[in-house]
Amino acid sequence: MGSPAPQPFVIEEYVRWSDVDFAGIIFYGSYVRLFEIAETEMFRHCGLAYARMFDEYDIFLPRKAVHSEFYWPARLDDRLRIAAYVGKVGTKSLTLHFDVLRTNAPPALPVSLGAAGWMVLVCVDRKQLKPRPLPAGLIRALAPHTLTPEAARSALGVQTSAR
Repeated sequence: MGSPAPQPFVIEEYVRWSDVDFAGIIFYGSYVRLFEIAETEMFRHCGLAYARMFDEYDIFLPRKAVHSEFYWPARLDDRLRIAAYVGKVGTKSLTLHFDVLRTNAPPALPVSLGAAGWMVLVCVDRKQLKPRPLPAGLIRALAPHTLTPEAARSALGVQTSAR
């Protein structure tokens, strides 16, 4: 019997006072904080707690690119579901994807993306910060959460045509 199909890793987080502007709408930069929480917890869930992983593999994973898109405004005290998954694995980099969904939407409404983003992380050695191949153990550990955005959104029940 094979292993289960890869799935997005999901956390839930409230929009906090420090996340919003004067109108009570989430500030765009707050999404990066939410993405990083989801990323850190996904890695931890896969046995890759950053402090230990960086020591074990003698690497860092700095960002090369960060991209976000926004579809509807999250507001103060909204409870959000943030899905994280690995959308692409290269030789020396990987692309993490993040989909933000509202948990307190009326049940009759289809699940739709509130925001989406991706980050490219480059694997570098810790001494000279020069790119190096991703460790095979890291790629294996993330496999349960490595899938295309289309497959991830299907698993999350996201209505993609509503964007």
